Amino acid sequence: METVANVLVGLVAALHAYILVMEMFLWQKKPGRALHGFDREMARATAPMAANQGLYNGFLAAGLVWGLIAADPTGFRAQVFFLCCVVVAGVYGAVTANRRILFAQALPGALALAAVLIAQ
Repeated sequence: METVANVLVGLVAALHAYILVMEMFLWQKKPGRALHGFDREMARATAPMAANQGLYNGFLAAGLVWGLIAADPTGFRAQVFFLCCVVVAGVYGAVTANRRILFAQALPGALALAAVLIAQ
């Protein structure tokens, strides 16, 4: 079960690294605009906000990677903390921005969190 948990944590970290790239570097380009259905003007107007969000997603990814490479109990605690952050951010995003975030962010985080807790 530990291997499954590590794979799920790695996938959640990769997801948040992907979000970082989309929000910080591709927001105003075709892939970023297509993801949210923004035209060029809306993407330009919201780019600073998106870059800020992307930075936070990068911190989540970094924390999860830290949790994967750190020895226990630090690694376990870091994984639990950052996965809880992912779940909370996903639920908040689903309530305030787009319900799709619940399935794209909170659900993978919750599954990884459950696997980490079961593996312990």
